[in-house]
Amino acid sequence: MTEVFNFTAFRQLSQMFTAIFLFHGSEYLLALFFHGKNSVTLESLLISKNYVLAMVGSLVEYLIEIYFFPGMKEHWLISNTGLALVVVGELMRKLAIITAGRSFTHSIRRSREQDHVLITHGVYKYIRHPSYCGFLIWSVGTQIMLCNPVCTLGFAAVVWRFFHQRIQYEEHFLRQIFGSRYVEYARQTTSGIPFVK
Repeated sequence: MTEVFNFTAFRQLSQMFTAIFLFHGSEYLLALFFHGKNSVTLESLLISKNYVLAMVGSLVEYLIEIYFFPGMKEHWLISNTGLALVVVGELMRKLAIITAGRSFTHSIRRSREQDHVLITHGVYKYIRHPSYCGFLIWSVGTQIMLCNPVCTLGFAAVVWRFFHQRIQYEEHFLRQIFGSRYVEYARQTTSGIPFVK
């Protein structure tokens, strides 16, 4: 049982909980900043039942593996690569939110509102959905950081599938709202999610 409470576990789990706290806290604070207290709910924390189950599952995998196979968690090159991905994903997502400003919302807009403009500068010049790309990198990075092979593959598959569906749905409305401007923009940029046009 001492393996569960060793330096490796302390470091990796501390990094994980810090990453989760910073990610969700900054999501909420940025929503408050751009949309005001009256427009923001706890949903802006982006914590759903499925998300909690996924994170609990990753913690269960971690604890089982560090107890039975503690050497699996000692691959510091892998763990540090995961940490770097967490930082890159976090920065990309927050850069996307800040660049879009009031045009960024956590829910898909089905019609154009007064403050909704097509953002094509900054990171959006190259990637249509940099916030989704950032979240994909961040979420998979958390599992690489923990050296969790099962959850690394699971998170990659589930998050990819979620964004594959969400991008198709969202872009339907973006084409309706912005018309040919969005079609041309989409033609010149990548979605930011592998294998999603």
